[in-house]
Amino acid sequence: MLLNNNVTEFILLGLTQDPVKKKRVFVVFLLSYLGTLLGNSLIIVTIKTSRALGSPMYFFLFYLSLSDTCFSTSIAPRMIVDTLLKNSTISFSECMIQVFSFHFFGCLEIFVLILMAVDRYVAICKPLHYMSIMNWQVCSMLVGVAWVGAWVPSSVQIYLALSLPFCGPNVIDHYLCDFQLLLKLACTDTYMTNLLPVSNSGATCTVSFVMLMFSYVIILHSLRKHRTEGRKKALSTCISHIFVVIFFFGPSIFIYTRPTETFLMDKMITVFYTFGTHLINPLIYTLRNAE
Repeated sequence: MLLNNNVTEFILLGLTQDPVKKKRVFVVFLLSYLGTLLGNSLIIVTIKTSRALGSPMYFFLFYLSLSDTCFSTSIAPRMIVDTLLKNSTISFSECMIQVFSFHFFGCLEIFVLILMAVDRYVAICKPLHYMSIMNWQVCSMLVGVAWVGAWVPSSVQIYLALSLPFCGPNVIDHYLCDFQLLLKLACTDTYMTNLLPVSNSGATCTVSFVMLMFSYVIILHSLRKHRTEGRKKALSTCISHIFVVIFFFGPSIFIYTRPTETFLMDKMITVFYTFGTHLINPLIYTLRNAE
């Protein structure tokens, strides 16, 4: 519900206001986005068309690549076009859509990474029962739970964002709309609301990261009992997953565990987990995967 909202659009300052630097940003991020689309699309198409990639691991990888593609698309096209404009504005409705989609696909990626860790745990620690535990019904149900799980916190954030009153400043010193940035523009006391990114996004990222790293410690410990050939293959897969987890969660935790503080490096760190991670993921999963 909108409350006393006199703002119909927001001004995005982007990464820089320098015309020369904006051209460089345009080239770099256009190539990054195209690389992300190409890499993840190839993974999606390959998994869907190849019978050899029919295991649960590739089932979850399909959804990871899908969430990567959607996450990048919710931010990149708008940001790339804005670098060509002298003054970049985004309507109130577009801003709210970006806030929701940004967090929805980010949460979806978190839950898919957790499912991939569960899959590796069962495959390595319970190999004899792997196919009976991770059957297609279970995998489909888990993915459905991930979609619902991503929808809940995203809906809470967009509801609170729509409830904020905006009556004055409408300049966002960033290249995207995010709940934390909107809080700074609200013409009301947002002290308690400021804690939401920490209790919602921050806690989700931190708890998920700790759970994932703990699970991989257990998996790596159990690999000592495997034969050399099987251990090398499982180790290669787990290391790929660990790299993805660190690259995605590290910057996210840095941004969303601070309710009010703002650092100069925040924009560049946001760039890493909104652009860099989703470009790196296809490279990690393909270069380190013989299949």
